[in-house]
Amino acid sequence: MGQCGITSSKTVLVFLNLIFWVENEVDRSIQKVYKTYNGTNPDAASRAIDYVQRQLHCCGIHNYSDWENTDWFKETKNQSVPLSCCRETASSCNGSLAHPSNLYAEGCEALVVKKLQEIMMHVIWAALAFAAIQLLGMLCACIVLCRRSRDPAYELLITGGTYA
Repeated sequence: MGQCGITSSKTVLVFLNLIFWVENEVDRSIQKVYKTYNGTNPDAASRAIDYVQRQLHCCGIHNYSDWENTDWFKETKNQSVPLSCCRETASSCNGSLAHPSNLYAEGCEALVVKKLQEIMMHVIWAALAFAAIQLLGMLCACIVLCRRSRDPAYELLITGGTYA
């Protein structure tokens, strides 16, 4: 029972460390993925970026102007961002930078980090609850042992080196 409590405590510490590590890792990873974006549907990185931008209502890493630094933007030469950057309310949006009001203004990095931190906080709370239950179990076991050792009717099972 004690080992489970120790393991839970270590798990909580690992997740607390992960919260601070996530932001740096997300920044590095997201820049790499944006760099490899090619706009084709079969490409996993392109699908992932489009999905994140649609689901989180964001565009680019920090904002929509980040797309200007990508190879995809330079190769297409159409001065636009992916259609996944278009606001749902903008029905005539074609991703053009000439109409920034049709695009999501907020970048995806901060939103992805926020989502991951929310998920990790739920895991940490679950681990803390598990550790609290373990501590409660150990406390109950100690109380039972203390009461039994003071009980005059309590007898040892070991007599003369053999088990009864």
